[in-house]
Amino acid sequence: MGEGDVSRVAVVDDHELVALAMQGLLAGAEGLRFVRHEPTVSRLVSRACDVELVLLDLSLRNDSAPGENVAAIRRWGAHVLVLTSGEDPFLVRAASRSDVCGIVRKSAPSPALLAAIAAAAHGEHVATTEWASALDTDPLLDAAPLTERERQVLGLYASGLGARDVAAQLFISENTVNDHLRRIRAVYQLVGRPAATKVELYQRGVEDGYVPRPRRG
Repeated sequence: MGEGDVSRVAVVDDHELVALAMQGLLAGAEGLRFVRHEPTVSRLVSRACDVELVLLDLSLRNDSAPGENVAAIRRWGAHVLVLTSGEDPFLVRAASRSDVCGIVRKSAPSPALLAAIAAAAHGEHVATTEWASALDTDPLLDAAPLTERERQVLGLYASGLGARDVAAQLFISENTVNDHLRRIRAVYQLVGRPAATKVELYQRGVEDGYVPRPRRG
């Protein structure tokens, strides 16, 4: 806990307007105090931990991964509440697998946002439809049709790499990569979602959350 009964809050978001909006929201909130805003997690954790909670933007423009950002903040010593504008499911699912207190829409009504922030500052889990939906639809949290290695191969291959480059990245042989690709295609064929071409493999990977959607802008 911060000073007295006040929980200190920091914001990591590379949009200045969002940070200003969060600062304004917290200004009149009992038991909460805005401490600082940083555009990246690395900037935030470069100083000693000075907050109980970090409001973390899901999609930072430096392409940092949600899971890695959350892990860095937790090691630093603060709880994390993820803020989303409704980005693609890949990022939301990635955040849902990490050590977060919850995932909340930036557009949520002010009372709901403040209630979520107050709960998360005490390390409590915040149940929201965004988080529940991510957990319910995450193929990695169910009996996924692909093994972990196959998901790695699919992610790299569908991102544009050739089989030889995938093999080099994973320290396996090119023949092994091709074996994995044959089984991946066979699995998708069995479930009625053919993926004969590289484009179709990419589409299936995006649909199942194994491959990130292309970033806008």
